[in-house]
Amino acid sequence: MIQWYPGHMAKSKKEIVSNLKLVDVVYEIVDARIPKSSRNPDIDDIVKIKKRIILLNKADLADDVITDLWIEYFKEKGIEAVKVNSITGFGLKEINEATQRVCQDILDKKKQKGMIPRLRGMIVGVPNVGKSTFINKLIGSKRAKTGDKPGVTRALHWIKTPYFDLLDTPGILWPKFDDKKVGIMLAITGAIKDEILDIEEIALNLVAILKKYYPNYLMSRYKIDKIVDEDFELLKEIGRKRGCLIAGGEVDTLKTSHILLEDFRKGKLGKISLERP
Repeated sequence: MIQWYPGHMAKSKKEIVSNLKLVDVVYEIVDARIPKSSRNPDIDDIVKIKKRIILLNKADLADDVITDLWIEYFKEKGIEAVKVNSITGFGLKEINEATQRVCQDILDKKKQKGMIPRLRGMIVGVPNVGKSTFINKLIGSKRAKTGDKPGVTRALHWIKTPYFDLLDTPGILWPKFDDKKVGIMLAITGAIKDEILDIEEIALNLVAILKKYYPNYLMSRYKIDKIVDEDFELLKEIGRKRGCLIAGGEVDTLKTSHILLEDFRKGKLGKISLERP
């Protein structure tokens, strides 16, 4: 059982609740490869009836067909979802268009009152799903802290964007992972620090998914002739193909695990989605 809930995250949850009244719409940013596991389960209760748009970040790394299925899934729940790439800025125009649609009634009311029809939004998400990078792309500068380590954004502040005013908030994560699968999915994508995990276990879970849904990617990337049934044997075969050998010709499975996870996280295996609706 992974448990990771720093004090500042508990505080950020309270701040989000108290600041909801200041915004018109909530932007929930998730990892497009794991839209379920990268959503905070408290979000629905926190946001309640507030208008919401889900940003499927890192869509460039996810399977387009599966991402489209997720968009339909959220649409059926009455929530708009948009594909985005926080690094390239892909999807920014679509976010603005979605915001205009979702908040049309609010815009109309502002105009009727003679107010400037500018919207205010809040962006929330679990650590390391690309929130700070996305904000920086949105405003065209490095205003928010960014980094490869989970949980680098801390303070609350307003940010002016070309489209709307945005209240940046620290990422929030649930107190514990009741479903082990959630922790594993977050670990595979790098949303949890590798130092606190069993890297080989995480890699084996990735192997199982790739073997089931994307065997050709494994065969192509690692020049494997056949996908064997046993996950650990397949991991060792990847290691042999990558030259990860130690004394006696044994495979260094720890090193192999790191290579496999790094290849996945950087998109070197192909466009892959780990979860389906």
